[in-house]
Amino acid sequence: MKKSVVTIGVFDGVHIGHQAVIKKVVMRSRAIGARAIAITFDPHPMKLLSASHFVPSLISLKHRVRLIKGIGIDSVVVLKFDRKMAGISPEKFVKDILIKRFNAKEVFVGEDFHFGAGAEADANILKEIGRAYAIKVNIVKDIKKGGTVVSSSIIRQFVVRGEIDMASGLLGRPYSILGTVVGGAKLARVLGYPTANLNPHHEAVPPSGVYAVKVIFNKKTFKGVMNIGVRPTFYDHGHDKEPAIEVHIFGFHSRIYGKDLEVFFIRKIRDEKKFKTMDELIAQIKKDVKSSKS
Repeated sequence: MKKSVVTIGVFDGVHIGHQAVIKKVVMRSRAIGARAIAITFDPHPMKLLSASHFVPSLISLKHRVRLIKGIGIDSVVVLKFDRKMAGISPEKFVKDILIKRFNAKEVFVGEDFHFGAGAEADANILKEIGRAYAIKVNIVKDIKKGGTVVSSSIIRQFVVRGEIDMASGLLGRPYSILGTVVGGAKLARVLGYPTANLNPHHEAVPPSGVYAVKVIFNKKTFKGVMNIGVRPTFYDHGHDKEPAIEVHIFGFHSRIYGKDLEVFFIRKIRDEKKFKTMDELIAQIKKDVKSSKS
């Protein structure tokens, strides 16, 4: 079995801190002629270990894998996080997974890495165990911005508060959501602005409002305008239990039901509001489209 250089983590968001670790794995693997492997988990370990404190994920597993591979990792391995995995001892994790499954020679983890039964073992314990099995463990220092350690939880707070620029800065890329196009009420089509209704793969979504966006479909980029909200002009308050997420893509006419779109948030244009008439709504949509194109 070919030797490997490994990193381990949930990598929710694949933010600049995660990227720093993953890039070191890729560089080191190329230097020693090894495979670059990222081990991640699904579902998120906190869903099992502390369900009452679990918070919505920033990105879906599919999105996470796509982003990690984009950094140059040879293989992303998703381990099912169940009771058995949660109860594995630190040494058994090293022996049965890192050595037997991946022939790991080096491992890179962040300073806040924890593993093993109850997630009680930290990066330093991994380093001690690795030394006993001839595995070099590299602990990568946290990245700080403004004196604060970059973390998924902080980025999540920015997203749900609508501070997209702040979230994007810590992600190292424009904040985006990945979702599948589903059927909708076709209300926007009646207004002359057909939209793709998106079912997001993850759980953390920006607040209601209208946003200028870019859309990636089949590796092609399109400009567009997205609305997140309960469509108050059409429905009484409380009709929609969850905000609808719909995007009007400029110059796009293909049928894409069941297809995945990645939507990048460029800026927020305005809050969602209720209009007295359809004519007022259409006039505002025209302004939103013009603003999104500029």
